[in-house]
Amino acid sequence: MADEVVLLGFWLSPFALRTRISLAEKGVKYEHKEEDLLGKNKSTLLLEMNPVHKQIPVLIHNGKPVCESLNIVEYIDQVWSDRSPFLPSDPYQRAQARFWADYVDKKVFPAQKKLCFATKEEKETAEKEFLDAFKLLEEQLGDKDYFGGDKFGFVDIAFVPFSSFFKNYEIVGSFKMEEEFPKICAWAKRCKQKESVSKSLPDSQKVSEFFLEIRKKFGVE
Repeated sequence: MADEVVLLGFWLSPFALRTRISLAEKGVKYEHKEEDLLGKNKSTLLLEMNPVHKQIPVLIHNGKPVCESLNIVEYIDQVWSDRSPFLPSDPYQRAQARFWADYVDKKVFPAQKKLCFATKEEKETAEKEFLDAFKLLEEQLGDKDYFGGDKFGFVDIAFVPFSSFFKNYEIVGSFKMEEEFPKICAWAKRCKQKESVSKSLPDSQKVSEFFLEIRKKFGVE
């Protein structure tokens, strides 16, 4: 019997995009169900499949839910292990990959969110926090093609969805991404040459337009 795979997500969520990229990398066919991330109309299926956090993404594999994006990416890697692995086999390198993916969640995501919705009074502090978070990743990437070396893997999957927001960072910040982070920008372009990434990420213009609408909705000019 073929696997039944359903993804509950939202077109702009970097966490849901990780799952889409992972499934595409493994060549897994799935049904995507769009959730109302911004509204209060969460589906009955989402509330049933993730009763603890009531958040996307949720991967439903043969009727069983898997929640939290990095957990989902690892699950996909393990279930479809006969295809190109995301995590290295070496225990130390594997631990490092998990560390930097977690860094994206704990440092990069909060910093970019703070920058994007900062008031005039908050902007300077928010921008410094953002630049510091990205500079550390720029150093970690170094001259490698991908964060794990010469192969697209776990940290790349965790971080590349945020490249959809690079233009947004420039809209609200007083910097240019390519000037501040040339290695990260070159890495993002390299990742987008992969079909699994380019077909999973949303159009950057659509992202920017949506972003500006959300800022107005929340009274941030």
